Amino acid sequence: MRRSAFFILLLASAGGFAQTGAPKQPTQTAPAEVQPISTEVAEAEAAIVKSDWKTAETKLDSWLATHPTDARALFDAGYVADAQNRLDDAAGLYRRAVTADPKSFEARLLLGLLLARQGKLPDARTELLAATKLDPGEAGPAMKARAWRALATIDRDNNPAAASDELMEALKLTPETESDTLLAANLAERSGQAAGAEAAYRRLLAKDPQSEEANAGLAHLLIVRKEYPEAETLLRAALEKAPGDPTLTAQLATVLAAQDKAEALPLLQKLHAAHPGDLAITRMLADVLAQAGDVAGSDKLYVTLLAATPNDSGLLVTHGQNLIRQLKYAEAYAVFNKASQVDPTNGDAWSGLAFAALKVGQPSITLHALTMRSKYLPEIPATYFLWATAYDTLGDKSQAASYYHQFLNAAAGKFPDQEWQARQRLQMLDKKK
Repeated sequence: MRRSAFFILLLASAGGFAQTGAPKQPTQTAPAEVQPISTEVAEAEAAIVKSDWKTAETKLDSWLATHPTDARALFDAGYVADAQNRLDDAAGLYRRAVTADPKSFEARLLLGLLLARQGKLPDARTELLAATKLDPGEAGPAMKARAWRALATIDRDNNPAAASDELMEALKLTPETESDTLLAANLAERSGQAAGAEAAYRRLLAKDPQSEEANAGLAHLLIVRKEYPEAETLLRAALEKAPGDPTLTAQLATVLAAQDKAEALPLLQKLHAAHPGDLAITRMLADVLAQAGDVAGSDKLYVTLLAATPNDSGLLVTHGQNLIRQLKYAEAYAVFNKASQVDPTNGDAWSGLAFAALKVGQPSITLHALTMRSKYLPEIPATYFLWATAYDTLGDKSQAASYYHQFLNAAAGKFPDQEWQARQRLQMLDKKK
């Protein structure tokens, strides 16, 4: 079905999902063969151009009452409903337009974009993929590129390889945009191609040094590689151009904390005050407070975080560690016990439970926790010492002595207090033989 310039205007200006690369309204349109339309539909389209949705809807409803399979009128009606945010009505009308004319590129495209906005990604993908296989007619390659970009956005998280191919299809049809470069960088990073991601971010920053997304993306890569000084320089420069940006500020705080710079704490406190409901910022502040020695202040924030996500094993473990530092062993025991039940593969949860159990007089639980921990984490001097102490408490001299010796071999002078205790206990155990 051939379309008039009117439909190019609609498609070029339609709101929706994955709009990157959408063309501007054309100033000239080559003459095209246009099928005659009814007076009612023509008047409705004239009203649409003026955003007179009520008039357009009245005209189209009247026409469709007697011509329910007119694909053009159904598409127009879907567009009117879409423009008024009546998304379910719009989807139904677009579907009817597709049924009436399965080769309607514009109906499949806008249906796919609408479904994507609604979060119905599998259905959206089906329609958009179908659109890429159709002749866009007067809509031209730019509109087909829009379908490819939308597919790439949908597949970004679950299938980055397919998303990369789809983005390449879009770039065959239209020039690369800033959003394309950011998506390419994101896809490269998700695919483990850090060098490709970095090159894309730097390419974009060369064109637009103020791109917050590119600065944040490159900073993330540098932080992952622990290249903190370069990340700090990048972020400080970016924040001069975008002061107060929460993402960049949070990244700078992360970098400063990693370098043990005192500036990290007041920066995070200010950021948290501005965004008290942001759980990621709250978690960062809680961590930095703990590092700064304010364990009680840190733990108050972890309690807040756990109120929102009570079964987060990572939060439970950190909360338990804070309780240990405050000598609240019974409370810590309960928290670590819950963490190990929530996620039995969390070795840190078992480590915490082993220590807390010993502190509350449950050496048998300590041994069980250490046994479970060993399935997921290697032994370290601290766990050898816990094994030895638990067996010693239970009166198993042979096992206690064995683990004290393993502890001393692993410690190698790094834990003088515990090593002194281990040697004292070995002497006592030898005397009792």
